[in-house]
Amino acid sequence: MSALVDMNAKSGNLERALKLFEEMPKRVYRLSKFSGCSIATLLKVCKTTEHLHHLHARIIRKGLEQDQFLIAEFITLSNSLASLNYSSSVFDRVISPNIFLWNSLIRGYCQKRCFQDVLSVFIRLKRQACLPDNYTFPSLIKACSSLCNVEGGKSIHGSVVRHGFEACVFVGTSLIDMYGKCGHIDDARKVFDEMTERNVVSWTAMVVGYVTVGDVVEAKKLFDAMPQRNVASWNAMIQGFVKLGDLSSARGIFDSMPEKNVVSFTTMIDGYAKSGDMVSARFLFDQSLDKDLVAWSALISGYVQNGQPNAALNFFLEMESMNVKPDEFILVSLMSACSQLGSLELAQWIDSYVSKSSINIQQDHVIAALVDMNAKSGNMERALKWFEEMPKRDLVSYCSMIQGLSIHGQGAEAIRLFNRMLTEGLVPDEVAFTIILTACSHAGLVDEGWHYFRSMKHKFCISPSPDHYACMVDLLSRSGHVKAAHDLIKSMPVEPHAGAWGALLGACKLYSDSDLAEIVANRLFELEPRNAANYVLLSNIYAAAERWIDVSLVRNKMRERGVRKIPGCSQI
Repeated sequence: MSALVDMNAKSGNLERALKLFEEMPKRVYRLSKFSGCSIATLLKVCKTTEHLHHLHARIIRKGLEQDQFLIAEFITLSNSLASLNYSSSVFDRVISPNIFLWNSLIRGYCQKRCFQDVLSVFIRLKRQACLPDNYTFPSLIKACSSLCNVEGGKSIHGSVVRHGFEACVFVGTSLIDMYGKCGHIDDARKVFDEMTERNVVSWTAMVVGYVTVGDVVEAKKLFDAMPQRNVASWNAMIQGFVKLGDLSSARGIFDSMPEKNVVSFTTMIDGYAKSGDMVSARFLFDQSLDKDLVAWSALISGYVQNGQPNAALNFFLEMESMNVKPDEFILVSLMSACSQLGSLELAQWIDSYVSKSSINIQQDHVIAALVDMNAKSGNMERALKWFEEMPKRDLVSYCSMIQGLSIHGQGAEAIRLFNRMLTEGLVPDEVAFTIILTACSHAGLVDEGWHYFRSMKHKFCISPSPDHYACMVDLLSRSGHVKAAHDLIKSMPVEPHAGAWGALLGACKLYSDSDLAEIVANRLFELEPRNAANYVLLSNIYAAAERWIDVSLVRNKMRERGVRKIPGCSQI
């Protein structure tokens, strides 16, 4: 009978194994060792929570709850199939659990990333006078590392020494990793230097520690001294140089690798993409045989960040043709590319694609990208729908909507939405004020513009930047308040940039103020001596005022300085 149970369990027929197990003679159950062995066999092939519960019921019924090695196996399985509360309740029924059982519970909390609970379990362990072993400490140290709890880590380090496990290579490596990730590189190096035995993981942990704190020079020295390297060691050095922006050295390490994996290629691809070298990024992508979603995402986001939205869209279509399913990060990059293009038709296609995909649209970064894309593409109705469906609207999502309304000529609606944002208690930042002042400028709302401009300093304690002044100059200039715009420029506490002077020069042409235009243009000639548009604009202002001698002088100045007007062109 036991052989039949074992055969069916190992062949995956768990239902049949459980039935046979239940039919075993009662006298067999009295033999704890024999029954435990049969249940342990079933535990190894248990795949569902339902089967786990069946086995637990049989353990209770057969009086095996105090079989600590069997319960440890059960808790290990429970950690992956059930909740930690369930595992903990099974553990709590054991009288005087041994360290093997404690370690099973600690590992479960660590695997589920409940790191604070890991430390709490260790405190319970000590209170019950159970001695930890070398398998206890790596999980504890990992918990401190993940929480960046250096003080807690040092306390655990003290326990390691008190219990005599400082010579254990696995414990020592965990300490190096913890100190390195928390930025205490000197402590990590001290542990490393005091280790009597090191393996390739220990060396790699130390290299990663130096990379984490930005000391690539020391990392490279240690890397060169390694008696043995693995793929993780090489990747750590590549990541270090990429993080530093030294792509030449990173490529040198990459080319020297005896064996590359997907992480090696993806790190280099991402490095080239972020530096703007999309040619090299694409070349390495094509060379990689095993491409993960991170590599696809790195290229798409690289094209977007480098102002190549069409290339990003074409690359996405290439990915689709290869039946690679995008994740939410790729789709967010795709939406960003569409935002750059401002294509309504494309935005509608992407919106439909995202809605039909299995991606969780209600994630903050996804729905925010949908709002931004639809707003900038002119589909304000769809943008507003996504905006209102957001579980939590933040400053960024409000700014996306306000900017979209402003771009598409709905200045009054932009003002109302900005005021609603203030009512909801959100505090605008410098970018938000730039957006609302631009909206006021496009809509010619002078009074509202002055109100927001003054509230920056008096209500929100934000000193207006040159960009904010430029927005106000543009607003006043467009509305015919040319003198007020000039007075505002002269009152600026910082040097106004060319954008403010350019807006004023445009207003001088619009309102035929050639005298002020001359003052403004001369300042622009100092700021932008090679910008032909300023010369041409002043020349046209003189021509409108029939000041032909001055027109000739401006043209001569252009020739003397070698400034040439770029001829216009049309795609029609």
